[in-house]
Amino acid sequence: MDGKTATGKLIDPPSKECVTLPEVADEDASAPAYSPDNRTKSTVVVFADEDCEGNYYTLKPGAKGSERLKLRSVLFS
Repeated sequence: MDGKTATGKLIDPPSKECVTLPEVADEDASAPAYSPDNRTKSTVVVFADEDCEGNYYTLKPGAKGSERLKLRSVLFS
């Protein structure tokens, strides 16, 4: 929101439940998150929009997305 880049992480994210990332949920107030890093043992689907909507990409356990992969919400298997 203040124009600075921040790093965040989800600790023990819930399975099969959409998680909108609050820091980037409002597209009028912030740019989307980018470069997701899946450090879990679960597959995660990252979504371009809040509420697990819009374009999506699947990351296997241990996979990392590039700076071009933008996201606002996630869903773990």
